[in-house]
Amino acid sequence: MSSREVILGQIRDALKLAPPVRREIPREYRTGRSMTSKELEDLLTDRLLDYKATVHPCAAGDVPGTVARVLHGAGVTCVGLPPGLDDSWLSEFDGDVVIDSPDVPATQLDSFDGVVTGSRVTCAETGTIFLDGSPDQGRRALTLVPDLHVCVVDLSTVEVGVPEAMSRLVPERPTTLISGPSATSDIELQRVEGVHGPRNLHVVIAR
Repeated sequence: MSSREVILGQIRDALKLAPPVRREIPREYRTGRSMTSKELEDLLTDRLLDYKATVHPCAAGDVPGTVARVLHGAGVTCVGLPPGLDDSWLSEFDGDVVIDSPDVPATQLDSFDGVVTGSRVTCAETGTIFLDGSPDQGRRALTLVPDLHVCVVDLSTVEVGVPEAMSRLVPERPTTLISGPSATSDIELQRVEGVHGPRNLHVVIAR
């Protein structure tokens, strides 16, 4: 008997002794919590600041001016945009604007000083922004390669917890979860930023 047959036999024997698999997994998540818009915004802001993101609250009509101030303040002269982003959001920015597409190679994305996107849904409790590749958010590479990401979050899309946020997502869509600027720790627990994504995250919360 070969080693392969021995191993497969042991697996079969172990499966016979294993308890039956429960076909339905109970999902008794805590849901239904209620917060006012102000409470949601305060909680989300607290979590984002804790993750070292920069938060810019504003009225919905002030999004273009706020985005322009963020980009100019960061020294951005060339910004990348997903193809379905609201054009008015960049109406007060006087730098170069490049619309991303699949034809733009990922290496060229590094030439952008920053990127501006929308968002699908945000979890206030964890400070996590969900992107699902919709036209106003673009492909994943667009939000990972440039060093600055300006993300506009409509307060109406903010949920209290993860279960509520997940219920707004389409499982078949590619989802990127963002909790602050890209950061990781090496073996000596030294924090390093910008390894797996942008080092700078600015969140514009539009009321």
